[in-house]
Amino acid sequence: MGKKRSRSTQTSSGTHCQKKSSYSKQQRREYNETFMQAINKRSAWASGKNVMLTIPNPNTNETNKPFIRVPAHEQWGDWRGKKAPSK
Repeated sequence: MGKKRSRSTQTSSGTHCQKKSSYSKQQRREYNETFMQAINKRSAWASGKNVMLTIPNPNTNETNKPFIRVPAHEQWGDWRGKKAPSK
């Protein structure tokens, strides 16, 4: 068995991520505001992927959760042409 190293010799350099986080966050916000996100979700749903949608919470008693995430097949129905289950 090899000798275990002590933690005092392993010092972190302080850098964890090399990309500019503010630029990537800005790009993500701009993408979320466009219509392309909805088009991409629709095409992913049509190809059978597991797509999640954010909708207003139907339960008004949960005031700490104004929006919830649901699978697209619950909202839009089955991607093969079947109807969504009625609630």
